[in-house]
Amino acid sequence: MAEVFARLALELHDSGGVGETVEAVVQFALHALNCSHAGIALAARGRPEVPAATDPMVAEIYRWQMVGGCGPLVEAMRGHETVRVRDTAAEERWPDWAAKVLSLGVRSVLDVPLTTAAGSVGVLGLYSVVPNAFSADDEAIAAILARHASVAVATARNEQNMAQAVDARKLVGQAMGILMERYDVDSDQAFAILRRYSQDTNTKLRDVAERLINTRRLPH
Repeated sequence: MAEVFARLALELHDSGGVGETVEAVVQFALHALNCSHAGIALAARGRPEVPAATDPMVAEIYRWQMVGGCGPLVEAMRGHETVRVRDTAAEERWPDWAAKVLSLGVRSVLDVPLTTAAGSVGVLGLYSVVPNAFSADDEAIAAILARHASVAVATARNEQNMAQAVDARKLVGQAMGILMERYDVDSDQAFAILRRYSQDTNTKLRDVAERLINTRRLPH
């Protein structure tokens, strides 16, 4: 198992972004753990995102909880603790959710939080059509997988944010150059113009700059 996780760590390190990272995690879970389906929900502003699932049914199970604001996914994400549903046919904590999941043929659920020192990253969800499918060993392996996934996803997100920030700076720089040439202003004045348009139109500075570059005109 240590060798398997070592290979997974290398695969996650070589992933090209958040999408590839979470897809690698759910595929690993599907083959290494006693589950029929797997998925990942990532914490985001507003409603959590579901970037990877081995079956559309998983996204539907997540959606029910996001809309209702309750269920093992919500509990795991809020409490940062693993939540196990041994049998949806006998689950009493979330009866409405359990009934819907049971109607899809899912009997066992294991939701494992993805966390780092900075806070919640998301939840790894494991699903089985067999009741009492997840043992203590499965839970321990899932926790190790979640730890690898948490670091990999956080790293991929950080790299993605950095790339977007660099791209935004480039766009703003180009837009400032256009203003400096057209209106004979210095760099501080050009940036002030962009910022004013951004504030007045409630538009991101990056978007104002991109529009100016593409149309050679400032927003109305």
